[in-house]
Amino acid sequence: MHDSRELVLARLPSGVPIRTTVHVYGEGTLVDGDGGPELDVPDDGGPVVYAQAAQHGREVNGAAVLRRLHARLVDGGVDDDGIDGERGEMKFRGTLVSVPVADPLTFDHVSYTTPESLDSINANMNRCWPGDPDGTLHERMAARLWPFASAADAIVDLHTGSPNMLTHTVYMRGDEACRGLAEAFGTDLLLAEAAGDDADTEWAERNFGGKFRVAATREGIPTITPELAHSREIVEEAVETGVDGMVGVLRREDVLAGDPDPWNGTVARNHLGRVTAADSGLFRPEPDLAIGDEVTDGQRLGEVYDPATFETLQVAEADRDGIVYSVARESTVTAGATLVGVAERIEE
Repeated sequence: MHDSRELVLARLPSGVPIRTTVHVYGEGTLVDGDGGPELDVPDDGGPVVYAQAAQHGREVNGAAVLRRLHARLVDGGVDDDGIDGERGEMKFRGTLVSVPVADPLTFDHVSYTTPESLDSINANMNRCWPGDPDGTLHERMAARLWPFASAADAIVDLHTGSPNMLTHTVYMRGDEACRGLAEAFGTDLLLAEAAGDDADTEWAERNFGGKFRVAATREGIPTITPELAHSREIVEEAVETGVDGMVGVLRREDVLAGDPDPWNGTVARNHLGRVTAADSGLFRPEPDLAIGDEVTDGQRLGEVYDPATFETLQVAEADRDGIVYSVARESTVTAGATLVGVAERIEE
C-alpha cells in the first residue's frame, strides 16, 4: 500500500548527488528503471494524483502536510468512511504519488531560490517546467520529477505564503477541471490566474509560463497551487488545512472513498490589485488593516514615509474593491515592492 524510494534529481559540481524521496500509496508501485525508480500503475489501477511540496525551500508547511497525510493514510487514526478498520489504513481506489521535498537545494538554504553559483539562469525552480534533462541544474531536477507528475490525472503543488497572506488556492482561469480541484481542496479564497495571451504583461515578464501548474495544465492535467499561510515555520492550523485539502482532492479524484466537503467561498483574480510602493522608505499600514478585510476603491491602506526627513512619500490606497489577501509587515520597502494585495472578486 505504501512504497518509497530515493530519487537522484541531479548532481553538484563535486559529484555529490542531489537526492529526494518519492512516496507511492495505493495501487501504484515503484520499479527500478535505467535512471532510478519509475512509477508503475496497473491498467485497472484507477486514477493517479501527484502532490509535491517545498519547491521553494523555505515553504515547509507543505512538507509537513505530506508527512501528516502519510500518517493518516498508512496508520489511520481518524474516523472516516475511507478507513479500513481492520488494517487502520485508508482504502485506496487509485494511486497517490508524493514528493515532500521537490527542491533539496533551496530547502537546505531555507530560501526561495537557489544560489546564483548553482543556477544563475533558472534560480527559481518554479519557472522552468517541464524541465530539460540536458539543461541547467533546476531544469534537470524538474525533468527528473516530470515523469511522475505527467503520469497523474490531477496535481497539487503545495506552497506556503508569508505569515501575512490569506490562505488561498490558485488555479488556471477558465479551466473547469482546475476549478473543481481547487474547490475540493477547500480554501475559502480561490485565485483564478489567467495565462498566455489572456494574462497581463507582468505574467510574461516574470516567466510564469514555466510554472509547474501552468506546464501541467497545458498538458491537460488539472493542477492547483494551494498557498498555505506561514513560511519558515510549521504552523498546525496551516498543516491541518493542507491535510484536509489533500483528502478532499483524493476524494474528488476517486482515489479515496467519499465526497469532498461542499465549497462556498470567494473567487478572485490573481496578480492584480496589488498596491505597490511608489518610492522607497518605511511602510506603515493602517493599524486596523488585516488580511481578510473587505476594502473599497480609494480606501486608505497605509503610508510610505522617509525615515530621515519624516516626510510622507505616498498614501497607499486600494485601487479596486476587494479582499485584502496580503499585507507587507516588513516595514522597510523599496520602490515597486508590494505593500498590500487586494483580490478582486470575479464571477466564474
